[in-house]
Amino acid sequence: METFFFMIVAAVAVLASILVITCKNPINSALSLILTFFCLATLYVTLDAPFMAAIQVLVYAGAIMVLIVFVIMLLNVRTESGRRSSHSVLFGSLIGLFSLFQLFYLFNRSSLTGQKGAIDSALINKVGHTELIGKALYTDFLLPFEVTSILLLVAIIGAVVLTKKKI
Repeated sequence: METFFFMIVAAVAVLASILVITCKNPINSALSLILTFFCLATLYVTLDAPFMAAIQVLVYAGAIMVLIVFVIMLLNVRTESGRRSSHSVLFGSLIGLFSLFQLFYLFNRSSLTGQKGAIDSALINKVGHTELIGKALYTDFLLPFEVTSILLLVAIIGAVVLTKKKI
């Protein structure tokens, strides 16, 4: 039963992801992206990671999607009425095929070692998800965390510059 539920949620996530990139109306794409985020949160719950599911819903489906909808409204993005040029379709197809080839190559080259990490379910039940994630984030992954925060700051500044007509 759990596998069947996982397959249904995963199928909905894949279909919603396809709709994100195929919808011509940006609002429909944003709504499909929200559905994808909710499906991913559901998958996190089935993987016994309720904290990640809550963060997925609060941060991505809530805050970031509100920002995306505001940007869509501020930039006044019109729906594409004409057909794309054949060069862009060909270029996109080549990039897609190359990415698919890379994915299959990585899956074939990787192997499962069967080694378990230092964090097991007993430690998670004893300490808790939030404390373990916070400790790893601020000790082992401090530099990637800080680089990500700088990238987000640059993205916010870029969005403000794009929406201003005069600076």
